[in-house]
Amino acid sequence: MAFGASGGRGGFGGRGGGRGGRGGDRGGRGGARGGRTRPGGGGRGRGGPGGRGGRGMGRGGARGGAKVIIEPHKHEGIFIAKGKESMLVTKNLVPGESVYGEKRISVETGGGDGEDSTKIEYRVWNPFRSKLAAGVLGGMDKIFIAPGTKVLYLGAASGTSVSHVADIVGPEGIVYAVEFSPRSGRDLINMAKKRTNVIPIIEDARLPHKYRILLSTVDVIFADVAQPDQARIVAHNAHQFLKVGGHVVISIKANCIDSTVAPEAVFDREVNALRAEMFKPLEQITLEPYERDHAMVTARYIRHK
Repeated sequence: MAFGASGGRGGFGGRGGGRGGRGGDRGGRGGARGGRTRPGGGGRGRGGPGGRGGRGMGRGGARGGAKVIIEPHKHEGIFIAKGKESMLVTKNLVPGESVYGEKRISVETGGGDGEDSTKIEYRVWNPFRSKLAAGVLGGMDKIFIAPGTKVLYLGAASGTSVSHVADIVGPEGIVYAVEFSPRSGRDLINMAKKRTNVIPIIEDARLPHKYRILLSTVDVIFADVAQPDQARIVAHNAHQFLKVGGHVVISIKANCIDSTVAPEAVFDREVNALRAEMFKPLEQITLEPYERDHAMVTARYIRHK
């Protein structure tokens, strides 16, 4: 979707199942607990294009243990599980393990011509619990996060979305996850003990020099820091760590930046702030119906005019 165009509603229609708190995985313990939520949401969207994958039985994911078909989403490393309802899923990097109580789907593949079948496990990715999932289902053309990618994730919270990003980039990729809150950081660290491609960093994202020694150059920065100076925070980290020609994906929460003006004015101001910091904006969508007064923006880092 071209920059400036309004965002579509994506694959999961309506408000569906568990909302898990409007703040995504931000805000203290939000992502790790989630109370009575139903990750995966109800909904019947189509997801992205792709050929048919394996068939299998839903284990805690597809309602009633119904057969599901796994199809690749247009974003590499993300999939759609189609059964009685359609769900966004990622391939579980640590089979048998949930991170925040999300449902898992086990799918059998192969088994023809006398070959042994193998099982692949997927984790349901709830767009009401993750801004990035909301952006994917909202119709983002590119998220720049794929297998093998090096990602700097600012505002990692307790690791709900980070765990899915770790699934996407896989063992050849890496996720540097920065979170300032010690309480959320404990959950983040516990998650990273089993997802070894996640490097938890409990520091203030405003001070990237404090964790400079821990990072190499990254391909993409994802930011969900919900601070008035978010564009400046992203720029400071980009100047330190983002490769030239790399990309940023930013979730903008309007009322955290300026609650006195219309959300659209806030989004425009943040985009202009990115331009001033040597970014070329590429795409902008809203995150409705999953998040109110939120936008997601992507941009390319050009460093020099």
